[in-house]
Amino acid sequence: MQLSSAHHDERLSAPRSWWGICALVGVACALMLLPLGTLPLLVGLVGGAALTGMLVSSYGSARVRVVNGSLAAGDARIPVAALGEPEVLDPEEARAWRTYKADTRAFMLMRSYVPTAVRVEVTDPTDPTPYVYVSTREPEALAGAIRAAKGAPTGA
Repeated sequence: MQLSSAHHDERLSAPRSWWGICALVGVACALMLLPLGTLPLLVGLVGGAALTGMLVSSYGSARVRVVNGSLAAGDARIPVAALGEPEVLDPEEARAWRTYKADTRAFMLMRSYVPTAVRVEVTDPTDPTPYVYVSTREPEALAGAIRAAKGAPTGA
């Protein structure tokens, strides 16, 4: 039972409006190629939309997970034993930690379209990273999963 509470999995996918922008980029590419004929117009439409779609998809593919006693944020894997108490950040406090309160040594997985976040101090004395800042749509659930994973046995 404790194992399920120590699990969190979230994908920070891009907002729907960004996909509309991909379609508009495809239309813009098609219009640029309109003087060259119908075939280049279609290639511009499909190619422009597909290229921007791949960019949006890769940017929105960041995952935040708490599994097997680790916080996995993007490509980073941090054992929860090396983390302090998680702090849930509301939109105002999250903005402050992204801007004027930010430390350049911190690990930050930020997405501008996600207003809330969790900040966790790194307690490992050998790690120069002062804290981990992770954008999340479910800050309470992520903080709870980190707390539960810290209390759970590492072999589970």
